[in-house]
Amino acid sequence: MLPAMTRVVGLTGGIGTGKSTVARLLVRLGAVVIDSDAVVRELQAPGTPMLAELARAFGPEIVRPDRSLDRARLGEIAFADPEARRRLGEITHPAVGREVLRRLEAARAAGAPLVIVDNPLLFEGRARRARSDPAEEAIVVYAPAETQIARQCARDGVTREFARQRLAAQLPIDEKRALATWLIDNSGTLADTERQVRALHAKLTASC
Repeated sequence: MLPAMTRVVGLTGGIGTGKSTVARLLVRLGAVVIDSDAVVRELQAPGTPMLAELARAFGPEIVRPDRSLDRARLGEIAFADPEARRRLGEITHPAVGREVLRRLEAARAAGAPLVIVDNPLLFEGRARRARSDPAEEAIVVYAPAETQIARQCARDGVTREFARQRLAAQLPIDEKRALATWLIDNSGTLADTERQVRALHAKLTASC
């Protein structure tokens, strides 16, 4: 169990909601942020056991000539096929969960008052991890689905159809919103988002 002095809060949202922006703002305010996506990238680096297992499961075409993972190709395969998505989760989730918990223990040992676990699939995986999930509170970064689609198209150069496929692979943002302990509405300006994040950080650290 984590001691009372360390508050652990989940951070989630959806593709295109601006979760990474909120995470960066929280880091600036002094929170320790454990980025699950960054952990995934480290575990899938060239030469890692996970990358080798992914190549066996999804084919050598997901590995580029420089031996790095072609994330776009893997995403095309996973988002188009529920069975492929399930297999991808089986390969990645257990190892990522172990590494996130290791980093959480390190932050606790260092006396961090607030740790944010940034996980885009926080609610999708919660039932599976219920016994080991350290974050009982959750911040949801919200933007309407149409805004999510528009941001993906502008940022990633994907089609609206592919953007919709990505959204369909996640819990709908309105359902995540209903599950939130804390909500950051990122459908407006950056200044408005920053104001909300500062106010929330003050609440979360008031008793630390």
